[in-house]
Amino acid sequence: MALSYVVTGGGRGIGRAIVERLLGADNVVVAVERDGEALEWAGSRVLPVLGDASSEETAEHAADLAQQAGTLVGWVNNAAVFRDASVDSASATQIIELITANLAPAVVGCTTAVRRFLAAETPGAIVNITSHQAQRAVPGALPYSTAKAAIEGLTRALAVEYGPKGIRVNAVAPGSVATERYAEFLAALDASVAARVEQQMADLHPIGRVATTGEVAAAVAYLLSTDASFVNGAVLPVDGGRSVLAADPEAR
Repeated sequence: MALSYVVTGGGRGIGRAIVERLLGADNVVVAVERDGEALEWAGSRVLPVLGDASSEETAEHAADLAQQAGTLVGWVNNAAVFRDASVDSASATQIIELITANLAPAVVGCTTAVRRFLAAETPGAIVNITSHQAQRAVPGALPYSTAKAAIEGLTRALAVEYGPKGIRVNAVAPGSVATERYAEFLAALDASVAARVEQQMADLHPIGRVATTGEVAAAVAYLLSTDASFVNGAVLPVDGGRSVLAADPEAR
């Protein structure tokens, strides 16, 4: 029987790279997406679920499809909302709503995955996509940084509670990544400004560049695999060293 996975936000960027990596030779991946057009590239072994990843109904449907297609062994909570807000200009209610928009999909995904693994009495692995911003905040990104920090706490709590039951929970914390969103941002800038931004991004990452989506996907695939069978409750930075850089150029 095929192995199956669920990936939220699986249509573009890091999510798409994760889906493609997990497919391998004969696996099946259920990709949860708000936008159906984001999955037009997908083949027959990618099962689309259109909906909000923070919806329990959507998550349950994704789990049903995954278990019908094979043995559910992995769940990746990747869906995110990128909206900046500061407390001096946005209300507390708006801030809380934005935090929830990023935290809720991970909570719902983890809850669904854990319950399915327990009911099936099979081992499983969950990977939550967080961010370098969970540890090193960027001005203006308070809701995103707060939610990602909470997801890292969620990861550790679940690892402790369900590790004894054969369920591993880890997180991957990317730095800046060359996604479609990043490319569109650069394309909208004047060429000279875009060049300065790219140089700044190179300076921020000791390796000298931003990550590819495939590099993040490789880390996720590792944490889901049996090669990582004794890795539990970890947050793996995939940021080229950005999180350990002593003097962050962005602060200047």
